[in-house]
Amino acid sequence: MSAVPAGIAAVDGDGFLGRFARRPLAVGSAVLLAVLAALALLAPLIARLAGIDPNEVDLLSRFEPPSAAHWLGTDEIGRDVLMRLLLGGQVSLFVGLSAALASALIGTAIGLAAGYWGGRPDALLMRLTDGVIALPLLPLLIVLAAVDLKKLGLPAGLADSEAVSLYRIVAIIALVGWTTVARLVRGAALSVRTRDFVLAAVGQGAGPLRIMAVHILPNVASPIIVATTLSVGNVILLESVLSFLGLGIQPPLPSWGAMLTNAQELVTSAPWLAIWPGLLIFVTVIACNLLGDGLQDALDPRASE
Repeated sequence: MSAVPAGIAAVDGDGFLGRFARRPLAVGSAVLLAVLAALALLAPLIARLAGIDPNEVDLLSRFEPPSAAHWLGTDEIGRDVLMRLLLGGQVSLFVGLSAALASALIGTAIGLAAGYWGGRPDALLMRLTDGVIALPLLPLLIVLAAVDLKKLGLPAGLADSEAVSLYRIVAIIALVGWTTVARLVRGAALSVRTRDFVLAAVGQGAGPLRIMAVHILPNVASPIIVATTLSVGNVILLESVLSFLGLGIQPPLPSWGAMLTNAQELVTSAPWLAIWPGLLIFVTVIACNLLGDGLQDALDPRASE
């Protein structure tokens, strides 16, 4: 017995594309995010073509206003603001996407296991989920981000490296950000596991892992996609907050949150240093939320036209 998974049926044909295209805010958000991602990925090439080193310090060019040489001016130590914003976009978008995907993977695995097995495994996993939800998120992130990795046995050179500061933020956010996806997947799995095509697969001797991966997971793909998209904006905000508090991405690696941190004492003398990264964070988070809302409507075949 075969079945057409609901999540795939919503994406098949022109139904999904048609519904999505009729939501201009979601389409515009997708285009905007694609442009930001492309500019961030091409930042090293753009800097090389412009002949600008984003990390070069020039104290004689501090706080220069926008000009032909520096389109958005320079910062407190003479670095080009536009190039720093593009490089910061690499970091902020990478953290947002990576942590959102990692959270989705963890939440999907826990939700599938809870929804498929039910009973005591379900109760245990959901109590674990409730416990994580009950934790105060921001204080917990601050505590985890402030842990000195050198005291945990990591070599000093590695503990203070840019890569470790980047991946640590991704890991910390992923470890506490999976709860929404887990509960969504668990609820959908509880419904799907009683359908005829799942019972037929059980009768044919399919194992639990195959049933969850082949028969249940495709049917719960839509809420996973929507929840992951919506969480990207929240992750970027969390990374910005941690960087603003000095516990996130470590210099000289730029991020939009770290740039806001550097600009907090210069708001009156050089307000553009705070305006540009703040504006990019705001626009990116709003675009992610609008895209998530659009995907939610487009992936639902019962959505009103």
